[in-house]
Amino acid sequence: MGFNTPTPIQAMAIPVIMNGDDLIACAQTGTGKTASYLLPVLDNICKTHKHHTTALVLAPTRELAQQIDQQVEGLAYFSGVSSQAIFGGGDGMAYEQQRRGIENNVNIIIATPGRLIAHLTSGVLKMNNITHLVLDEADRMLDMGFNDDIMRIVNYLPKKRQTLLFSATMPQRIRKLANAILNNPQQINIAISQPAAGIDQQIYRVNDQQKTPLLKLILKEGYQSSIIFASRKEIVKSLYKELKAAHINTAAFHSDLEQKEREEILLRFKNRQLPVIIGTDALSRGIDVEGIDLVVNYDVPPDPEDYVHRIGRTARAATTGTAITFVNNRDLRRLKTIEELIERPINQKELPESLAGIEPIKEDRPDRHGDKTKGGRRNNRRYGKKKPPRPAGGESKPA
Repeated sequence: MGFNTPTPIQAMAIPVIMNGDDLIACAQTGTGKTASYLLPVLDNICKTHKHHTTALVLAPTRELAQQIDQQVEGLAYFSGVSSQAIFGGGDGMAYEQQRRGIENNVNIIIATPGRLIAHLTSGVLKMNNITHLVLDEADRMLDMGFNDDIMRIVNYLPKKRQTLLFSATMPQRIRKLANAILNNPQQINIAISQPAAGIDQQIYRVNDQQKTPLLKLILKEGYQSSIIFASRKEIVKSLYKELKAAHINTAAFHSDLEQKEREEILLRFKNRQLPVIIGTDALSRGIDVEGIDLVVNYDVPPDPEDYVHRIGRTARAATTGTAITFVNNRDLRRLKTIEELIERPINQKELPESLAGIEPIKEDRPDRHGDKTKGGRRNNRRYGKKKPPRPAGGESKPA
């Protein structure tokens, strides 16, 4: 496949895994961590000639599950090792295909927790022979509320197994999970929360009305492959309409789409048939596409760790790329926490003169979809709205 030298996470993790130890590994996206656990697991399956399901990989999103399944297919092409991705969102035919893969005792199952539990409770899937459990993007799974599902799945597994936990961050809740399911694990920490050196990070100080016109100008600068991150799917949908009206070839990626539509968008994007894709943070960890040369944060993410994951979509595998973030007055505190995390200031660019005359609407109003620090009750007073009087007795009455 053209890989001659292991990445740092691969060089450190592979010997630990081959030695049979449990492992907690913290490494940012784009460092080759998927191969760091797949290669030794594949090696073990080949050496033991097992003809049943021996490895389970849990992933937070269907896109990441499919991506890992594709990497298994590539790395195991000549080995005869089989795999099956299990995730929700598809039609009845997809479910049936997953069930057949399970019944055929594929060697490796890659699954999202919810759909895996559905197969477990149906009695179709047996986990008696699992020797390897891998939790990929464990922090993201906990962010999405999968902690109870993970513990439920673990109860189906043999006590004697090797457990590998990979995470881009290592908050206390991850350590608590690790203590519950790992046995005397080895630990590896590599460049926690540091963006790749090849990323040219930039910010523009803007008001909300300048964001979309600025984005249109940037997208016309000749970038070949771009991802736009917004904070909510409502913003994704609105932005998609505006860019499409400006004759920019783009697609919106969000949870309201059917699985088939999501797969088609990602395939077109990977094949360079679609130059621009707009999405939420679900894209920041569930997509691995080479050659992305631009990432735009239309909104500053609330968590500085999410900033690192977003811009990590570009400059992968020692390439270079550009990451641009739009910062309004409300986002200055978020920007400060990001710069503290990455331990350096981000270069501020001058706004194009053509945008200087675009005035904000009554300052920058509080973001209805994000921060509420200046919204809520204070917002009513600012725009002259008054609370309705409370009825006598303190109880609300129907209108």
